[in-house]
Amino acid sequence: MPDKRIVGKWRTAQKHTGWNAGRGRAKINGVGDELNSWPIILPAGMATAAGIAAWGAVGPSSQLFGPTVRHTASTKTIALTFDDGPNPAVTPKLLDLFERYSVRVTFFLIGKFARACPDLVREISARGHLLGNHTETHANLIFESRKGIRDELEQCQVAISAATRSDPPRCMRPPYGFRSPLLNAEVRRAGMHAVVMWSKICWDWKPQPPERLIAKLARVGRPGGSHGDIVVLHDGDHRALGGDRHHVVAALEHWLPRWRDAGLEFVTIDLPAVSDSARAPRI
Repeated sequence: MPDKRIVGKWRTAQKHTGWNAGRGRAKINGVGDELNSWPIILPAGMATAAGIAAWGAVGPSSQLFGPTVRHTASTKTIALTFDDGPNPAVTPKLLDLFERYSVRVTFFLIGKFARACPDLVREISARGHLLGNHTETHANLIFESRKGIRDELEQCQVAISAATRSDPPRCMRPPYGFRSPLLNAEVRRAGMHAVVMWSKICWDWKPQPPERLIAKLARVGRPGGSHGDIVVLHDGDHRALGGDRHHVVAALEHWLPRWRDAGLEFVTIDLPAVSDSARAPRI
């Protein structure tokens, strides 16, 4: 049976995903809205242990290397989250769109881009959105040393705090969703209280017509569940500033009013703001 826990007022879940154990190599696929990717080839005799470790490192529902936040507490809420910004080519368009529909979201920023666009970081914060840490350079944290992880987190914290002239973020999302056994302690050390994953991922970083992303987002906020969705989208491209994400803007222009009409509320990954009794998860 899946191991499910509530962290604060947010649900975390643990479930297994499939692996190509016959050759000791993990498949790269999407199962249950999860990204499974593990490029290391190992001897067949080590396949089981490698599969468990790989699932613990990359499965959004895994708690093997520490608790993660994956859902909102209520089926009536959605948390839209955006990775790889800020992006001067796209983020301002999203901010105007969110203002139009009184939507608040969470932006997980890359430190080097926050340092390059401090005015845009300040505008995101001034408009009431939550800022999160997405590391300094979008590094794959699985292969980083403890010092490497520490530097990636701390440099991003400094960049965001310097731009906003306020406290640094309290939550982070690991690039690619990849975690290592070292991450939990370093997140705590950097003053953050949550590693945020997702319940829905739509592969929006791939070039595509808006209609394709619109169809994928139809899975968000469906009735009948016991919790709400955290949706991962992208306003930037981790490879360079100015990435084309017009399909994300167009898809949200379609869905925001429809989600509103369905009675859904938009929340940020700011647990006390969701409920007076909600407590931040301890990791």
